[in-house]
Amino acid sequence: MRDLEEACMSLKELLPILQKLERADKLRAVQFLVFELAKEEGIALLAPGAAYPVWTPYHAVGAADSLLGMLSAPQEPNRG
Repeated sequence: MRDLEEACMSLKELLPILQKLERADKLRAVQFLVFELAKEEGIALLAPGAAYPVWTPYHAVGAADSLLGMLSAPQEPNRG
């Protein structure tokens, strides 16, 4: 355990190094940290190559009618 502690950098040492990284490497570092935090919290993130359902407004006639009704209704003056 002592070797690991000696090998670790402090945040004070790490921040200047991170600032010097190119944009793509900064994004990879952020992605790494997000995955690490999610893993620690037991949160399942999106898996590469997996398919996920996405809502689409196609064939959502009720939603379109509701939106059209809101857009057609007279609006009250904004009293701020």
